[in-house]
Amino acid sequence: MANPSAKQWYPTAAYLYVLHLDGLALAWEYLRRHPDYRRDWLRGRRQRDASYRWGLRLLEDPALDARDVHPVWFSDHDSVVQLYPDADPPPDAPAFAFWRVPGRKHLIYDGKRLVLMLQWPGHCMRLALAPGLEDGMAYLYAVRACATPCARYRLFAARLDALAAAMAAVPVAVARSRPTPGALLELHTLQALDATLAGASLREVAQGLFGVDAVVADWHADSALRARVRRLVRRGDALMRGGYRRLAQLPPFSLD
Repeated sequence: MANPSAKQWYPTAAYLYVLHLDGLALAWEYLRRHPDYRRDWLRGRRQRDASYRWGLRLLEDPALDARDVHPVWFSDHDSVVQLYPDADPPPDAPAFAFWRVPGRKHLIYDGKRLVLMLQWPGHCMRLALAPGLEDGMAYLYAVRACATPCARYRLFAARLDALAAAMAAVPVAVARSRPTPGALLELHTLQALDATLAGASLREVAQGLFGVDAVVADWHADSALRARVRRLVRRGDALMRGGYRRLAQLPPFSLD
């Protein structure tokens, strides 16, 4: 590798945003790297059949990462909270107030409705706004029924509690906690996946992720470092080639 710094995948700093992504955003990061998805995007950006094949309502540009694209999956993930106008509100019913909703906001139109994505420190939430819901209207939350609802309802309630707390809180400076092992795993997996897609060897991947000194100290046929890199490469390829569907709560589907 003559000039590793020139490689797009080589600087770990370019992947730091991955540490703060939720499961749906991570699903996009793996999907957008799939060569067949990239070809579908180039062939027909508006083809509904192509988007459904990948679990999306609409195809999105794979050149854009999860900071710039917030795809709408088909069907909704459990974390999506649906909002409807309340046809029979009590006198003290709270009104939908767009500008009081906390965090950084992204409005997405999926062809049928608006989806409001919210991000604030430690949280990411998606609100599906029913047609007819307007600012100042009384509203209802809705969750899809299921055969064993308890876990889904608890998740639903926890997200609404977090949203209510954020709306009531006075903005203060927030210090982010250290990245979790799971977040670091996703960062290393995506970096390793990009490296292998670019044609890097396992040794080159290890140098990019863990440094030249680590490779010099522990790189041989049976080394723990080599085994670790091999697992990261296999994991990234599996998530790209359909494993991302688990992150988005989509049914398994053979793409190849």
